[in-house]
This record gives sequence, structure tokens and C-alpha cells, in this order.
Amino acid sequence: MPQEPLVLASASPARRRLLEQAGFSHRVQVSGVDEEAWHDPDPLLLVQALARAKAEAVGRDLARPEGERVCAVLGCDSLFVLEGVAYGKPRDAEQATSRWRRMAGSWGELHTGHCLLSLGGASPPASPRLATVTTRVKFAQLSEAEIAAYVATAEPLACAGGFALEGRAGSLVERIEGCFSNVIGLSLPLLRRWLA
Repeated sequence: MPQEPLVLASASPARRRLLEQAGFSHRVQVSGVDEEAWHDPDPLLLVQALARAKAEAVGRDLARPEGERVCAVLGCDSLFVLEGVAYGKPRDAEQATSRWRRMAGSWGELHTGHCLLSLGGASPPASPRLATVTTRVKFAQLSEAEIAAYVATAEPLACAGGFALEGRAGSLVERIEGCFSNVIGLSLPLLRRWLA
């Protein structure tokens, strides 16, 4: 586990729970980055740029004089891609329903950008560590009634891609290829390697 305090630059309760369950001691400081203002046609570049922007925004707030205790800031951002189209959170139930009609029975990819900054200490800060982790997700074939019942829970409105693997959508996902925790919000194996 990390030897230096970890600051999560995210308001995501799912990311916070992942860190807690895996035993990573941390605290949360929301970055305030306006995700809607960022655009890039390449979803891999977009999630990485947003992860870095979040980490750097919090890093600026936490800047300390040399010699003070070191901390690490983790920024993350996720985006779901289905048939070449990138999706964030659905804006309303109608959009979530339309999206789930396309997702049912299909494969999609969940991309999560990660940025880790080390702050403080006597030496200059190290370059940020950057990575994007991709996990493939296969959704079950669903009836209109099943889609309507899931959308009615409002869960898809709060999640990148319109689904929460750790929530009710767990029963709607048939297969995962890649990092499981990445679909929830961050790659725990990647973070463990970075903080080792």
C-alpha cells in the first residue's frame, strides 16, 4: 500500500469505495474541472487529458513548500465507447433508454484515464504518471421491460456509459475482458504498481 498520503481528485463515490475496499488510505479533494469544456475525437486521449487536468488542478491547490510531507494526487476520468461512439453520462431517462437499446447484446469498451502526481519533498516533483486502461464489456440481450426497469432506478444517469457494474447493472453484464475495477472507476492493479 502507498507510503505517502493519497489524494483522490474525484467526486466519484464508486472510486472512493474502490480505494476503501482495497485498503488504500486516502482522502478526497474534488478538482472542479469542467469536463463538458473538454473535447477530443479520440476517447483515449480525452480521458487521459481529463485525468491529468483533475490531478493538476488539485495539485496546484495542495502545493507546499519544499521539505513538507509528500503526497500523491490521483486523477481519473472514464468514457464508454460503443460501436465507435463515445458516451458519458446520459442526460435523461430517454437518452439512457435509447442507449441501452443499442448496448443490449453488444460489446462496448470502457476507457479510464489515470494520472498520478507526486507533490512535496525536497526534490523537484516527478513527471506525472499517465495511463489509459481499457476493459471490454459484453451486455446481455434485454427486453424493453428490462431496459425500462433498469432506467427507472435512475442508476444509469449517474454513470459514465449509463451503467454501474457494481450496482444493478451487474446482472446485465455477461462478460468482462480486462480489468474489472477499471469499469467501476479506476484500475486497482495499475495503482498498486504505481505506488509500490
